[in-house]
Amino acid sequence: MREFDVAIVGAGLAGSIAASMLARAGHATAVIDAAKTYPDDFRVEKFDGEQMRVLARTGLGDIVLASSTLDRSVWVTRLGYLAEKRESDQHGFHYGQLVNTLRAAIPPSAATIHAKVTGLANSPELQRLTLSTGETIVARLVVLATGLNESLRASLGIERIELERCQSVTFGFDMEPAEAASFPFRALTHYSEHPRLRAAYITLFPIGARMRANFFVYRSLDDPWLRRFRDAPEATLETVLPSLARFTGPFRVAGPVKMRPVDLCVTKDYLKPGVVLVGDAFSTACPAAGTGARKALVDVERLCNGYVSRWLASPGMDVEKINAFYADPEKQESDRRSLALARTTKAMAVDTGVFWRLRRWLQLGATRARWTRNRARAALSGVAVGTNSAPYDSPARPPRPSA
Repeated sequence: MREFDVAIVGAGLAGSIAASMLARAGHATAVIDAAKTYPDDFRVEKFDGEQMRVLARTGLGDIVLASSTLDRSVWVTRLGYLAEKRESDQHGFHYGQLVNTLRAAIPPSAATIHAKVTGLANSPELQRLTLSTGETIVARLVVLATGLNESLRASLGIERIELERCQSVTFGFDMEPAEAASFPFRALTHYSEHPRLRAAYITLFPIGARMRANFFVYRSLDDPWLRRFRDAPEATLETVLPSLARFTGPFRVAGPVKMRPVDLCVTKDYLKPGVVLVGDAFSTACPAAGTGARKALVDVERLCNGYVSRWLASPGMDVEKINAFYADPEKQESDRRSLALARTTKAMAVDTGVFWRLRRWLQLGATRARWTRNRARAALSGVAVGTNSAPYDSPARPPRPSA
């Protein structure tokens, strides 16, 4: 029976980062995941500057920088108007490729076990994990980075509470100009033009030589509109975002359209000896609000930098130790902010009340005022604003077939 200081269940983004951090800190670490290679999964596809700063505290920022594409500048449109051109620090990547890169960076001192955890018995002293291979391992601490998987949480008596079913639906696909050689921007964030359209925004950003699009809408899973979009994305986009083509020019969707619905969930009775939950295993976030990756990164960074070494320095792994992580002020603020932004982002997109209609126009005015102010300052210094990089250049494409 192998024994470890920490066993991490799940080697996605959060689990892979935790494994690297704890192994580098000198702790006997095991990371358990059934998949030898992380699959091509449609999840988060870019980090902003704030998320990269949190990531830097994990010691893995350089790895992500080398595996991503910086957009450098972005156009922002609101209510059909160009509101702003500004510098940008968002990094685009394919999630599966990034996770596999992070997995490869886990120090060899960590044990990587390709198996499913079929049983977990916890206590204030040692945690016993039964694996699908028949092996049993023992660890002082178990980190559940299992995402939406319910089985282990349920076996511990941790209850999942659904705040809103299908809070949002995210589509991911590649886009390319239909006529021009390239789009006129390096990246674009185009907000919905009317609440009746039930869309939040579409964001276009480069990943390597391709232009990636993430489109966020608020629809129920039984809405026929979802199928219409997947079957005819260009025509549906022209209906839902009628002014989009004014900024992109004629476009077409290249490759498959992927879809990911997200339920807004939290957990109840999560305080258990010897076990801690991070990322989506603890609570989900709405992708339209852009907080899911940051929430997971904050969880892992605070856990590994702030608590695990201290816990392992003394006997036991009781709930008093575990609660210190859940009560961490930065983690609590991250969770609170994530939930608040999920609700605010949705209201800004679909609420038809006077307050939210006024707020949309005020947001447009504030953004344009900032752009005007920044352009004035730049003119005085002789530097253009939001034009520090060339437009996105799409890869060579075969000629369009004749009619």
